[in-house]
Amino acid sequence: MTLPSTPVPERSDVSPAVFEREVAPAFQPLILRGVVRHWPAVRSALQAPAAAAEYLGRFYKGRPVEAFVGPADIAGRFFYSDDLSGFNFEKQQGPLTGVLDYLTGKGAEEGARSVYVGAASVPDCLPGFTAENPLPLLGQRPAVPRIWIGNRTSVSTHFDMSDNIAAVVAGRRRFILFPPDQVANLYVGPIDHTMAGQPASMVSVQEPDFERFPRFREALEHAMVGELEPGDAIYVPSLWWHQVDALSSFNILINYWWNDGPPDAGSPFEAMVHGLFAIGHMPRDRREAWRAMFNHYVFQRGGHPAEHLPVELRGVLGPPSPQLHARIRQFLLQALGRR
Repeated sequence: MTLPSTPVPERSDVSPAVFEREVAPAFQPLILRGVVRHWPAVRSALQAPAAAAEYLGRFYKGRPVEAFVGPADIAGRFFYSDDLSGFNFEKQQGPLTGVLDYLTGKGAEEGARSVYVGAASVPDCLPGFTAENPLPLLGQRPAVPRIWIGNRTSVSTHFDMSDNIAAVVAGRRRFILFPPDQVANLYVGPIDHTMAGQPASMVSVQEPDFERFPRFREALEHAMVGELEPGDAIYVPSLWWHQVDALSSFNILINYWWNDGPPDAGSPFEAMVHGLFAIGHMPRDRREAWRAMFNHYVFQRGGHPAEHLPVELRGVLGPPSPQLHARIRQFLLQALGRR
């Protein structure tokens, strides 16, 4: 496996104020060394996997979790089946304690099945955990902590629509990141038939097939890589593509997703899919005409598109406000209702 040569930048002095003032506005990944080293969960994990499992068990109230379970021969890479019609793993529901028992027992052995619990809500699954293991960097953001537990696994290159802080509690994690503008070089799979909600690259970073995916060489030139130990975290801005490799036989990670946009604005991804429906099959010259419209109104390449109008007459181009959001939603609902 050939890893990117550019390391993810890192800092060990990020306070909530520094995160707000410097880190989040930069829209660049950053490793936050030692930011959760003080967590009781991390201290337990540094003792032994069994101690970490016992610590989680203190909070568990029996709510079932969903696990991806794959045979040993997938080597932890959860992916599509060979014909892309399905996947190389199964989804199973069960108690978290059963997963922890397996991972601290047979699941840690060579040739064990690959097991991966992803994005389980911490408040639902482990009530009380967050009070003992807080993340002040988030400030007032309404980010729900989610827990990821497994053995040696690999999550294929994908993006999230939300900003993300991911904190390692147990084991080691490797993040390989690609800037958003490398999307064309990542050979993304189906956007409406996915493993866990988000489209994923079809390229194996471990064993890239450059004959089939030649542009991936360029993606690697722009990629960054970083490894996290227990107590470290990483900030991953939205739309940055990332592969996540769990490198230990027992791994725990807590992540936090949030959006700074209006909570009722809907999903930009869904807006893009609607664009595929409304524009994607037009002749090229029509698509280019709509590109100019989007560049002007949405991406504002030439400045604000209504700066020549009085503020009170800008309509849906006016300053953001709850009233404007409601007006736009009503406009869209009426437009879609006529279809």
